[in-house]
Amino acid sequence: MCPTPPSRPASLHDKPPHHEPLRNRADWAQVRDWVFDLDNTLYPPRLRLFDQIEARMTAYVARELKLAPPEADRLRHEYYRLYGTTLAGLMHEHDLDPLPYLHEVHEIDLGHVPPAPDLAAAIGALSGRRWVYTNGSAPYARRVLTARGLDRLFDGVFGVEDAGFHPKPRRAAFETVFARAGIAPATGAMFEDDPRNLSVPHEMGMRTVLVTPDPSEPDAAGPHAASPHAADPHATDPDAPHIHHRTHDLAGFLRHLI
Repeated sequence: MCPTPPSRPASLHDKPPHHEPLRNRADWAQVRDWVFDLDNTLYPPRLRLFDQIEARMTAYVARELKLAPPEADRLRHEYYRLYGTTLAGLMHEHDLDPLPYLHEVHEIDLGHVPPAPDLAAAIGALSGRRWVYTNGSAPYARRVLTARGLDRLFDGVFGVEDAGFHPKPRRAAFETVFARAGIAPATGAMFEDDPRNLSVPHEMGMRTVLVTPDPSEPDAAGPHAASPHAADPHATDPDAPHIHHRTHDLAGFLRHLI
């Protein structure tokens, strides 16, 4: 059974940055599988990695479909909206080979990505198994985890290729990955920056945590507002039933569960 969400979840700017994660500590003690998204979840949006990825996506779409860059960019956003990811739209509409696309769009510069010792300590202290599940590629995720000093902490890393190229938020994507990892949703927790991707985990019985930008950072609103899911009403609805908790301090949230 899904845990009962708090009656009044905190807004994005409430203090503390997490909403009563210990309200039902016994429930959290039952978690055996901790599943983390990657982009803007295990690193802050201010690093703007997705800016690089999106630029490479647009260039790839423009080249492969012989479109002007503005039209390629428009189509990329439309496919994201309709299919969950740009890649899913390209595969459905144009029978695109996904592997070259995944390799090219994720070949980005990570030189400015700092290690995250506080987050590493918090994740490392969790009891149970720890997973990364991203709509990007698994090799890209491993590169980012290495840059963040998190690469030795996880029992497995899953990319969209491991979900049969079904993207989150499709139920088939979660079912495929959870089956491969042997994750029982009733004893699992999902951490995500995209509120759309918490709906199915909630329906499956997982605890859900929305990871939001830190409002104290100067450009906190910028990358989040520019992200493709910023217009989703669940992003600002404090009563969305599939968002059980929200935090802009993932390390601090996890420390309160230990």
